Parts: sequence; C-alpha cells; structure tokens
Amino acid sequence: MRGRFFWRIGALFAMFFLFSVGACAFFIYFIISALGMIQTPGGNGDFLRAFGIAAVIFLLFALGSSGRALRRATKPLGDLMDATERVAVGDYSPRVAERGPREVRALIRAFNAMIARLQASDTQRRDLLAEMTHELRTPLTVIQGNLEGLVDGVYPADREHLERILEETRVLARLIDDLRTLALAERGALILQKTEMELGVLLNETLASFQPQANAAGVELIGNFSAELQAQIDPARIRQVLENLIANALRYTPRGGKIIVESVATENHVRVSVTDNGVGIAAEDLLRVFDRFYKSRDSRGSGLGLAIAKKLVEAHNGEISVESRVGEGTTIRFNLPLAAQTEKI
Repeated sequence: MRGRFFWRIGALFAMFFLFSVGACAFFIYFIISALGMIQTPGGNGDFLRAFGIAAVIFLLFALGSSGRALRRATKPLGDLMDATERVAVGDYSPRVAERGPREVRALIRAFNAMIARLQASDTQRRDLLAEMTHELRTPLTVIQGNLEGLVDGVYPADREHLERILEETRVLARLIDDLRTLALAERGALILQKTEMELGVLLNETLASFQPQANAAGVELIGNFSAELQAQIDPARIRQVLENLIANALRYTPRGGKIIVESVATENHVRVSVTDNGVGIAAEDLLRVFDRFYKSRDSRGSGLGLAIAKKLVEAHNGEISVESRVGEGTTIRFNLPLAAQTEKI
C-alpha cells in the first residue's frame, strides 16, 4: 500500500513537472523565434542545439532535486500510513518521528498524541476489567463455598451461615452500585438533584449515623461546623461523599483515636474536611488514592470509595485533596461552590 502511494504521488508530480518544463521551453522557443534569435550567422542552428542541451541538463537536475524533495515530503506520510495500519489492528505502540514539512510535522504530532491517549484508554480498560474480576471473585468465592457446604451437608443450614451468604451478596450489590455511579460520573451522565439546604444539618445527620460504629470501634467523632451554612447541593450525593470519607477514616483509625469533621465558609466556597489521627498514608500513595480500585493499605473495601467521592465533588464543580503523614493521620478536604450553576457534569 505504501509503495503504491509513492508511485501514484511520484507519477502525478512527474507529469506536472514535465508539463510545466515543456510549457516553459515552448514559451521560450516561441519568444526567441519571434525575435529571430534562432538562426545564427551561417544558419547552422548552434544556438538551438545549445538551448536544447541546456534544457535537458536543467530537466535532469530539476527532476533529481524534485525527487529528493518529494521523497522528503512523502516519507513521513508513508511512516504515518504504516503506523495507522498497526493501530487499526489494536497495536498502540508505534510512534512516528516528527520530520518533513511543517504541516506534516503538525499532523504527525497530533497523531502521536492521539495514539498516546488511545493507548492510555486501552490500558485503563484492561486494568479495570482485571480489577473488577478480582473484586467480584472474592464475594462470589465465599458465596459459592458456603452454598456448596450447605448442599453437601458440611455446614448446617443455620442463621450464621445464611447471614454470611447474605452479607456477601450485600458486598456484591454495593460494588455494582459503586461501579454504576462511577461509570455515570465519568461519562458525564450523573444527574444531580440540587437543592439549597443547611450543610451543617447534613453533616450532623451523617455523623449521627456513624456514631454506633464509632462507639464500637472506640473512636471519638467530633463535629465542628455551623448549622446555618447554606449550600446548593445534591444532599444524597454529598452525603455519599461524607460517608465514604468517614468510613475510610474509621477503617484506619485505631481505638482511642478521633475523627474531626469541619466546615468553613470562604468567599465563594464552603470547605469541608475529614481529619483522623490514624495510621496515615505513605507519600508514594498520595497521588493514587483517588484512583479506581487503588488500595494503599490492606482492606476489604472495593477501592472505589475515594474515586467516587472525587467524581461527586467534581460534579458539584468542586475540588478535593488529601494530606497525610504516616503514623500521624490523614485529612481529606473538599470545596463546594456556594451557588452551583450546572445540573450535570
């Protein structure tokens, strides 16, 4: 395919070039004929022969120079065609060297950037499939093992084993719900049901729902916020953010520790923070804590909580960040505009 491309381009260029040279030669011949310059003294036509030889030499030189210029211009296009054929069959590794005319270099630069994005997307897709398979395998294995034990009579059909199976089905349901929420948020299809409400009320209700779990874990929950702080939010989604952050903090805060939930109003935003004095996060993990399925520490969780929190905050045109020191604790902050303008991301 590449060879045929070069032949077609070369043939068209040669035809155009020969036509141009022939037209110029005829025009010059016509002019000098009209001026009576062809016949020299003696009538031997020396001038015409000299003109013909010079024209042939010029033609050969021009063809050689044009061929080199044509090859320089079309060689990068041929490389681009080869790379395109490889990409078409799923190989995203080729990159084309930036050379040739400025316009061709710009085209190659855009092509390389596009392939890099496709490669990153393909890698992300493969990783997601592998991670989903891993996350689904654990609860399914537990369910299968318990059901086989019940069928074979190894386990008694008592409440304990049935509740274990029920809990694993809940884990599966939560994982599927989380994946759906994340998928909707990432493709911009997550609809927000916004309303203006007192953010402090939502914070207080969320803290109260975690109080029994915190008491059982021996962790103190502290709220420091104003009940009169107004914000336009989707209460269910922001509560989901808070639940993910508080649950994550409880998971890694030892007995006797504390978790502080605060809110502060700024000029255009309200800043909410969840701080714990737990085990902390290693510096090399901080850049990845909001990645899907990423777990910096041994956990039974799905690894989707912080990724979902980030997407939900961004859906409100907000920002989220994390600070942590190993052995000292972690603070996760997110900002929300006091008056959001859009209903979907």
